[in-house]
Amino acid sequence: MGEITTLADAVARLVHDGDTVALEGFTHLIPVAAGHEIIRQRRRDLTLVRMTPDIVYDQLIGAGCARKLVFSWAGNPGVGSLHRFRDAAQHGWPVPLEIEEHSHAGMANRYVAGAAGLPFAVLRGYTGTDLPARTATIAPITCPFTGEVLTAVPALNPDVAIVHAQRADRDGNVQLWGITGVHKEVVLAARTSLVTVEEIVDELEPRPGALVLPSWTVTCVAEVPGGARPSYAMGYYDRDNDYYKSWDAISRDRDAFTDWLQREVL
Repeated sequence: MGEITTLADAVARLVHDGDTVALEGFTHLIPVAAGHEIIRQRRRDLTLVRMTPDIVYDQLIGAGCARKLVFSWAGNPGVGSLHRFRDAAQHGWPVPLEIEEHSHAGMANRYVAGAAGLPFAVLRGYTGTDLPARTATIAPITCPFTGEVLTAVPALNPDVAIVHAQRADRDGNVQLWGITGVHKEVVLAARTSLVTVEEIVDELEPRPGALVLPSWTVTCVAEVPGGARPSYAMGYYDRDNDYYKSWDAISRDRDAFTDWLQREVL
């Protein structure tokens, strides 16, 4: 486990048409390079899962990779809407997109249940919203001890989890720090996993607050310097705010997006 390989080989081996794929990252360590590789390999009919889909999901959807999005918030952070997402959901371009919407807490608890090998998670949430009436994977459940009515959501067990991290050693142990979101949970919940890293080192140095994913929890590791850009990797590079701003104009127009996709990704 934790096999060191190339990004192209890892995506070819792990990501297949029709898979459920989660590319996670909460403002930080977003696996953008891996998303672009999925586009280059022209994967189709994917169910994309993420707590906070942002521009790399906009790009995957606009490239025709997705048939469904399972999410809790979607947008271009600090800028506005995801226009390729909206076009697919509202107008079916380039292909129709089914959506399944949750809260952040609901999504996080679904990953935790998946990581724990449980069939569902229970939480206090969704009260006062219309999501339970619109989302089949949200259901009321009565506590057998107190009689309190709570909310149940099914576990999430993606076929593939993809995350970015700062470092891995040559045995495939991964180290990350900063805002780590649900990196640990999604890797543990998924059937297979790919971690792209800024660098592969001989030995991981102890670092206060760092999270380590042991090699046995990871299927493949690929060294991809800059693999999170335009998001940031703490200790390596900052967030490229101008990129996020420029994406708004590119993504609004189908022709401009198609030109960008051909030039920058394909």
